[in-house]
Amino acid sequence: MRRNDSRHAIHLDRIAVTASTAQWLTTGFMLTMAVVIPTTGFMLQRFTTRALFLLAIVLFLVGTALAVVAPTFALMLLARVVQAAGTAIILPLLMTTTISEVPVQHRGTVMGLNSVVISVAPAIGPTIAGVVVDALSWRWLFGIMFALGAVVFAAGFAFVHIRSLTRRAPLDVASIVISVFAFGGLVYGLANIGTLVSDGALTPVVSLVVGVLALALFVTRQQKLVQEGSALLDLKPFTVPTFRLSVGIVIVCMATMLGTVIVLPIYFQSVLGVSVLTTGMLLLPGGLVQGVISPIIGRLYDKVGPRPLVIPGALLLAGGQWWLTQLGTDTALGVVVAMHVVFCIGMAMLMTPLMTASLGSLPPRLYGHGSAIMNTLQQLAGAAGTAVLVAAMTIGAEKANTASEAGALASGVRTAFVVGGCIALVAVVLAPLVRRVEDRSALEPVDA
Repeated sequence: MRRNDSRHAIHLDRIAVTASTAQWLTTGFMLTMAVVIPTTGFMLQRFTTRALFLLAIVLFLVGTALAVVAPTFALMLLARVVQAAGTAIILPLLMTTTISEVPVQHRGTVMGLNSVVISVAPAIGPTIAGVVVDALSWRWLFGIMFALGAVVFAAGFAFVHIRSLTRRAPLDVASIVISVFAFGGLVYGLANIGTLVSDGALTPVVSLVVGVLALALFVTRQQKLVQEGSALLDLKPFTVPTFRLSVGIVIVCMATMLGTVIVLPIYFQSVLGVSVLTTGMLLLPGGLVQGVISPIIGRLYDKVGPRPLVIPGALLLAGGQWWLTQLGTDTALGVVVAMHVVFCIGMAMLMTPLMTASLGSLPPRLYGHGSAIMNTLQQLAGAAGTAVLVAAMTIGAEKANTASEAGALASGVRTAFVVGGCIALVAVVLAPLVRRVEDRSALEPVDA
């Protein structure tokens, strides 16, 4: 892959598109995730775990295979959409299966392994991608993913035989249509809010307005349908305090994490002048530390519960964001890596306990819907965090009182992390309120 800045074009072997068009590979993936995930609550009731697992992997394999050979950008975009559909099914399925199949005393440990996939992958993915693209080509990324996916499919076909109860849950087509406008509108608007800041484009605003109105209609319809037992997404998990609080902090985590994953590479490359490959290597320690300690945090959760973990985790998350506000044009690379590692440790101490406590506080019949809610809001939070931090960076750079382009951008980066630090303070406030719920008496409000 090589970028021609003079024409703002990206050349993917024989596929040449503008940078703004190429952005649709990410936007399309996010939109598909945001639209499909809310339907997984219904899917988990209607189909067996084995059937959904195999379907998800097949969709991912088909999309990946298409990406390997795609001769045009349109087919590449279709490939990403199919990939996203499979991913959107597997994530809620992963969390629901963990909560329903793993004994309570071991849930944290297993959820810690899940956290490696959910929160660490975005941190180390750019590093791996940079190495592969630098050494081979971008098509090899999909080729490697296809090989790994094929191994997972074979293993799942042989070993996944979970007995799961199903029912002929009715499918409300109107809810699906409304959810497309609600979650799709919100994600698209948030993902493109930068054009409002840079170009004054009103499309993101229109998309957000449509998304908010459709979301209000979606919530109203689900509240009505739940009384008939035909809701596409049952919103009763929000009546459980532990679930509400945990989801609120997870939103903060995902917003700051994905925003940081976008802003830090810009700082490394445009302010400090390091290469793409070096940028990936500099982000790797944080991802590796997070991956190593997430299972350890899970085991600690099984012993001590969420509070002793999420309170210091929130402080480290916020501390890492505020420390990043000190970045300048001559900050030592080792110091920046240390800042990122502190932030990632906070993420690890939050994500595993919060995902376990949130879903563990629900009755079994709401596991699927709770997981769908959690994963949907993570997508929205990621889009929002990226949009807000990038917009703050742009505004900060434009208002910087310096003649140096690198200095202006550094000022913008500091502004972005000030915003990220303020968002992270929400987690600091909510963390002491999270508790582990394992008795039915605490679940009575769900059926009220």
